[in-house]
Amino acid sequence: MSNISDKRTILVVEDEEAIRRGLCDVLAYQGYAPNGIETGDEGLREALSNGYDLVILDLMLPGMSGFDVCSAVRAKLPAQPILMLTARGSEEDILEGFQRGADDYVTKPFSVSELLARVQALLRRSGKLPRVEREPFAFGRWTIDPAGQRAHCGEQTVDLSPKELAILALFVREEGRIVNRRMLLREVWGFANPERIETRTVDMQIGKLRRKIEQAADSLIETVRGSGYRYTAVRS
Repeated sequence: MSNISDKRTILVVEDEEAIRRGLCDVLAYQGYAPNGIETGDEGLREALSNGYDLVILDLMLPGMSGFDVCSAVRAKLPAQPILMLTARGSEEDILEGFQRGADDYVTKPFSVSELLARVQALLRRSGKLPRVEREPFAFGRWTIDPAGQRAHCGEQTVDLSPKELAILALFVREEGRIVNRRMLLREVWGFANPERIETRTVDMQIGKLRRKIEQAADSLIETVRGSGYRYTAVRS
């Protein structure tokens, strides 16, 4: 397998065929490039040979166990993101998974939305998806403090969520240009294939953000009907 596209590649090592196929289908639908492997030995060879962005690793596998695969991958590829997926959810098993080098641990049964959120979080932490700006920056008359997750304007201070910070950073980066919903879903929510998604989440989040930071004299985030949004800084 070669990384010939800009899709994030994910290795799924899972011996249960229905789960393996289901995971690969969901990941492919979200715009990732998954590859399903059945055994621990083959999974280890594949992980070490083809530079995946993320490895999803079952614990109970034919041949090498998931624990042993995890240890071997971590020894050879210290920065490899690894998500362990298993029905064994005892505290002892979870602790061993982390001790062997897993970055995260999801127990079966799991929801698809939870798994996708964990996948996106791991990819973001490992630098495979965009990170939120960390240095303070101006947004109109506001000073945005990413480290403190706050915005300041004179005596007024409001708290901001990570997504709100990411939205503001994106608008500043694209100042004066239209930012459509697909760009927001890709850059802020981390969806690799946003054109397939129908949701009002973006509009709801923008509405909430406006109520926090827009003042009577300022219209910082303009709605461009049928296209998206545009930020224009207030000039003094």
